[in-house]
Amino acid sequence: MSTWTAVLAAAALAYALKLAGHLVPPRWLEHPRVRRGSALLPTALLAALVVVQAASDGDRLVADARLVGVGVAALALALRAPFLVVVLLAAASTAGVRALTGWG
Repeated sequence: MSTWTAVLAAAALAYALKLAGHLVPPRWLEHPRVRRGSALLPTALLAALVVVQAASDGDRLVADARLVGVGVAALALALRAPFLVVVLLAAASTAGVRALTGWG
């Protein structure tokens, strides 16, 4: 399979999935289970993206300074810090660990 064939197949699949989403009857989307699931889906996807970015390097799992930043951010969020403060604390802690240890 050539690269262009794969790209066109992926584009066709993406279009078909989007079209299927528009063709779902509205009454199916009003079911309480579907509403609960769709409300939680963005949070789950964001958490998965954060874990992949913070704990992987190419095709392997790693534990480095990025995980310290994620931990500090989680703690700051639990303490209800403003979002800008959370981001700054995470960045500063990651940079600090890298500077002090050369880790990651």
